[in-house]
Amino acid sequence: MTGGSGADGEVEVEVAIVTGAGQGIGRATAARLAAGGAHVVCVDRVADAAERTAAELRGAGRRATACTADVSHGVDCESVAEVAARLGRLRVLCNIAGISPFSTGISEVTEELWDRVFAVNVKSVFLMSRACLAQLAAGDDAVVVNMASVHAFAALEESAPYAASKGAIVALTRQMAVDLAPAKVRAVAVAPGAVDTPSSYTGALGLGASTTELGVLKDRGHLGWLAEPSDVAEVVAFLASRTARYVNGTTVVVDGGMLAQLPRS
Repeated sequence: MTGGSGADGEVEVEVAIVTGAGQGIGRATAARLAAGGAHVVCVDRVADAAERTAAELRGAGRRATACTADVSHGVDCESVAEVAARLGRLRVLCNIAGISPFSTGISEVTEELWDRVFAVNVKSVFLMSRACLAQLAAGDDAVVVNMASVHAFAALEESAPYAASKGAIVALTRQMAVDLAPAKVRAVAVAPGAVDTPSSYTGALGLGASTTELGVLKDRGHLGWLAEPSDVAEVVAFLASRTARYVNGTTVVVDGGMLAQLPRS
């Protein structure tokens, strides 16, 4: 990612917003986009986490600004968009913030938890995208990257709200591509498999197992191996790049082959 030239000949600062930047895939994505030259707005609900990511990027000579926000609330999303507007030209929005409470089947999940999962995982995509749309549409090469999951395509026990929310993101991404095409804004989604993040271990514990017991290993000879967050961030960065300008309205599965093999029994 590099900046373009403004009307006065000065180089514009290219801005990318990454939600959920405090840890995991969001943090790795912020680092990857910053390494590509973007000024990254590192958004997280936890102020210390957002600032830690931004500080690490600045320490590496990158451009980064921390922004504390609960992206399930419209007013917070508008505030994030305002921060981005002051920094330069917003070209990339990565909606990565999410929660993954497992051990929550249909009979166990409460109405309050269901609503919270959908607010953080799905409503936030709508709210952030709406808040940033005017800025994104100001150019002709902007992109929104949404974070789905293999859970949108295959089910694991006791994961009802999470699976439903990730399926909704896949559908919402298609709809966004249709609606935003006249503004020359692309919308794509990424569906990771098992990734070495805190939420993966928390999710496994919620199912009463370890990632190893679930068959997720750090072994590249094993389908569905446990990836590093940077493995997903590289794909996000490609989809956000101008090189991927013909990729629109689709979900790219990044799962190490997890969904490729049929079970033996």
